[in-house]
Amino acid sequence: MIDYIKGDLVHIDVDHIVVDNRGVGYQILTSRQSQNELMMMEGEIICYTQLIVREDAMQLVGFASKDERAMFQKLTSVSGIGTKVAIGMLSHQDYRQLALMIMKGDIKGITAAPGVGKKTAERLVLELKDKVGYFGGEQAMTVEADMPDAANASVYSDALEALMSLGYAKNDAEHMLRGIDVASMTAESVIKAALKKMMGM
Repeated sequence: MIDYIKGDLVHIDVDHIVVDNRGVGYQILTSRQSQNELMMMEGEIICYTQLIVREDAMQLVGFASKDERAMFQKLTSVSGIGTKVAIGMLSHQDYRQLALMIMKGDIKGITAAPGVGKKTAERLVLELKDKVGYFGGEQAMTVEADMPDAANASVYSDALEALMSLGYAKNDAEHMLRGIDVASMTAESVIKAALKKMMGM
């Protein structure tokens, strides 16, 4: 198994990156979250990988952290969750936030990811609720503080994604949202509050 690839990030596409390691370009399927983190690294990057072998193809997936890779492995262990859907979920949601949603049974938040229906979300909660505590526990204390109630998780994630689409790095966007009580707020109002906070208004 290829545990990780270290090299230069030479290309970023919608769902994958290309890492040059000693003249060999490795195409690695990854999440948007990992893409953002890898782009922020200076010099050579390290991408933690897993080789997916099927009858008709071989595919290399990779992530900016071992924890996100482990979360991907948890997701794909559930029946009906393949590589594409798992990557889509991790692109839509930070893996720690996703773990919190699963732990709290936030079906609405989970189904906000592309390709995930209600039955699939319910199966995820049933099978992984007691298996993702590491990702959603101490590792996500700051995230949980920003999401006081599971029902507000989708509002938070929509606001975070919108800020990132405006060009803010993930860490900066999370900092902008920190301390904002998203209860009873729409994603649009959360975004406006975050931008006002950033401008010191």
